[in-house]
Amino acid sequence: MARTEGTWERRVGLTGAVVSLAVAGWLIWLLPAPHLAAVLGLGPVDGVVRISSCYEVTDWQGYQDGTDCTGTYTPRSGGEPERQITLDKAARSHEPGNTVEVRMVRGRAHELSGYALGTWVAVTGMILGPFLALSLSFRACARDATWSHNGDYFLVFIATEIAALVLAVVVGVPVSIAVALFG
Repeated sequence: MARTEGTWERRVGLTGAVVSLAVAGWLIWLLPAPHLAAVLGLGPVDGVVRISSCYEVTDWQGYQDGTDCTGTYTPRSGGEPERQITLDKAARSHEPGNTVEVRMVRGRAHELSGYALGTWVAVTGMILGPFLALSLSFRACARDATWSHNGDYFLVFIATEIAALVLAVVVGVPVSIAVALFG
């Protein structure tokens, strides 16, 4: 049986491309997707938070990282007890005593907020970028049946990271404006 030149390289390259995208999808599903769904309001409301205080948050470098609010969380289902919780990246600084409908993810409450939406869109893009570049590189290796190719896929990586940041701003700013005007 005659062996086609480069068959092994093509199969490994295609497998690498598929596995890269599968790992990216799994990581996105595991890490930012639940938060993104909660911020977008997908699914039923998990409960309400009666706000006790709101405050500006800074990241580890001292830069502003949005507004968080603390308060008492009352679950929608009657079997769970009330507890203190943080409303992560709130849409605005809520007055003490106000109640806010929230969706819960990993012990943190979320509401529709442009800042939170932008953050989770950026995280999604930052995860996707390296795996997309790797997948395209594997695909090029499979197409050429060789493991050597030029470094254009590093530019794809840089472009996807920049596109993720731009997309985060493009979706976050209008949502922030809409929430400020209509929320």
